[in-house]
Amino acid sequence: MRVALITGAAQGVGFATAKMFAGMGYHVVLTDVQPLDTQIAKLSAPGGSVSALSGDISSEAFVTELAEKVACDHTALDVLVNNAGISMICPAEDTSLDQWQRVININLTGPFLLCREFGKKMLARGQGNIVNVASIAGLHGVIDRSAYNASKHGLIGLTRTLAAEWGNRGVRVNAVCPGWIKTEMDEADQGSGAYSDADIINRVPMGRFAKPEDVARAIAFLAREDSFINGVSLPVDGGWVADASWDALRLKKR
Repeated sequence: MRVALITGAAQGVGFATAKMFAGMGYHVVLTDVQPLDTQIAKLSAPGGSVSALSGDISSEAFVTELAEKVACDHTALDVLVNNAGISMICPAEDTSLDQWQRVININLTGPFLLCREFGKKMLARGQGNIVNVASIAGLHGVIDRSAYNASKHGLIGLTRTLAAEWGNRGVRVNAVCPGWIKTEMDEADQGSGAYSDADIINRVPMGRFAKPEDVARAIAFLAREDSFINGVSLPVDGGWVADASWDALRLKKR
């Protein structure tokens, strides 16, 4: 049985991706800082093969423990999905070093540690797929998100570098770059008054937020074993980064 590890699997894109891979016949290893008993029950009920280990992916000790557990329990890891991440909305001039470091640690250092530890094992085997969940904020700047934008730009840079280093050794590394998604993170960000549904819907050519399943499908596409795609940063944004129109012009066409 093929094995996929999904980080940040307790909710949102992470859980949707875990559900998709379980439905595709993978054994899915879930990890998150939150307890995962409920998620295991939901995925196991329809016959999914699932296991979990809770912990902080920005901790080198935890990542080492996770890699050892997967190696002990399974022959190999076929797919690593680095989805865990946090948001922070704050003007750059008001962002403290602690705030900055926390976002970078979780959104960038954690994926690096996971890529390093699991990548070594994939390289030894000569086979593996890594998909990093970046953001359109890794392709463009978004106001009041200096730490978040920097972390996602860095994640795209890491993706491209590892794709170049590891592609001829059997390991492909790609990224998805979602736009705004209706998840628990979005609810928290909107609750701060940072934006409204209309702000997003009016900006997206397809006229809606993404769903977690939209992103999960893109992840599954990039993780296909027979793919020649390597080093891409795939927007999953309903056309957000493709459209340079202003709102009135865009809405006129609907």
